[in-house]
Amino acid sequence: MAGPRIAHATLKGPSVVKEIVIASVLGLAAGSVWKMHHWNEQKKTRAFYDLLEKGEISVIAEEE
Repeated sequence: MAGPRIAHATLKGPSVVKEIVIASVLGLAAGSVWKMHHWNEQKKTRAFYDLLEKGEISVIAEEE
């Protein structure tokens, strides 16, 4: 005398392997962006000190 059975969608837990893969991809992407930024800043700093060493620029303001 039970009522009709209703099919419910069964929710599975998170896939551990899928989460590890997604986290790894996101981590590598963020690390790559950070590394490229760091290399760019290093290049700017190296260029500044090269110009300073050559005497093309100075950090002391010229007196008028």
